Amino acid sequence: MALIEIEDLELDFLADGRVIRALDGVSFKIEEGETVCLVGESGSGKSITALSIGKLLPSPPAHYRNGRILVGGRDVLTMGKREIRSIRGGTISYIFQEPGASLNPVIRIGNQILEMLKLHRPEKACEDEVVQLLKLVGIPAAELRMRDYPHQLSGGMQQRIMIAMAIASHPKLLIADEPTTALDVTIQAQIIDLLRELKERLGMGILLITHNLGLLRDFADRVLVMYAGQIVEEGSARKVLEDPLHPYTRALLASVPQLGAEHERLISIPGSVPQLGEWPSGCRFHPRCPQRQPPCNDHVPALIEPSLGRRVRCPYYNFKKNEPAES
Repeated sequence: MALIEIEDLELDFLADGRVIRALDGVSFKIEEGETVCLVGESGSGKSITALSIGKLLPSPPAHYRNGRILVGGRDVLTMGKREIRSIRGGTISYIFQEPGASLNPVIRIGNQILEMLKLHRPEKACEDEVVQLLKLVGIPAAELRMRDYPHQLSGGMQQRIMIAMAIASHPKLLIADEPTTALDVTIQAQIIDLLRELKERLGMGILLITHNLGLLRDFADRVLVMYAGQIVEEGSARKVLEDPLHPYTRALLASVPQLGAEHERLISIPGSVPQLGEWPSGCRFHPRCPQRQPPCNDHVPALIEPSLGRRVRCPYYNFKKNEPAES
């Protein structure tokens, strides 16, 4: 049984009498101990997908129209408030973007971690356990730092505190939503190394949401590529990086700077991700796709499986990268 399994999830937002579709037929699973990266441009639906797993989106305006979110075989969407609280922070923990905005500015960091322990591991709710968690995430002088307020810590240290809070409950799945945002490159590498080490030590799965494709090769087991509320490609990290199938995936990879590559300027994807509720007809990527074909304007592509473990939402996935497209 998969740790997390999402089946044909459709989610709408209700605003000013309008029904705006945010997620459209999203399906994937995460096995125990697996690291899955969900990638795509801002506005693709990555964070909405992550928040949906723990049913963290307020309803209204969010409305789960269809699908199931199975956690340990139980459907999150049918759970009551008490049952869902046992899932949040217990089975599933989150690391949100911008740790400075997620930490309570008027409570010492030690007390914030202690609160997590009281909720999910009350038998370990003591200062010694807080110190051990701080040491586990690489906080120096943990006995002193636990009495600091968030504003006394750097951005990298604040993110480590967020990770300590997230793992305090010994979750089975850690969802990290852009955990390296606003951190410099050196600190980003340290945070990713820390997540890798904690995964091995605690045996938990990780869903990493990122637009940084440079993290995939050494960190992810499997990659999900998302665009305009849909999964457009799925496969092992190695295969997606070495042989991307969807034109969007190829465009994302082509826009990543390569050390030693001879380019006058970086390749960019023309246009932008469409706004919610303003998706084009047919394939949602076709207005920006350099290899679009006439049927792409009207035909809605299905998610097909060209080989075991690979899925792609494009009937023309086997076109050569440099083959000219028909207009």
